[in-house]
Amino acid sequence: MPEQSSLERTFGTYWITLCQGFPEPVCEYRFTPPRKFKFDLAWPELKIAVELEGGVYSGGRHTRGKGFEGDCEKYNLAAEQGWLVLRYTTNMLKSNPHKVMEQIQKNINRRGVKQ
Repeated sequence: MPEQSSLERTFGTYWITLCQGFPEPVCEYRFTPPRKFKFDLAWPELKIAVELEGGVYSGGRHTRGKGFEGDCEKYNLAAEQGWLVLRYTTNMLKSNPHKVMEQIQKNINRRGVKQ
């Protein structure tokens, strides 16, 4: 199993606590071989992915030129393949985990898994 970031571990704790009965996500899912693009978390059968964007206020990878462009390429390729990519910052997850989890649950239900 791939090494998880602290943000991914935080997400996992909220998921287990708030989303009982929903399918577990796959961590570090590589969605487009031979490209090396991976989603932080994914439900491959539903083509739903979650990207956890850390460091947005500290000049992290996702907000600097090359990293931002790489993310754009990745998300556009995912859209071409029919993926729904939900993006959350550290602050979004930690300040309102219920809202984040409810949005993910709603989209899982829309794509075919009914609770």
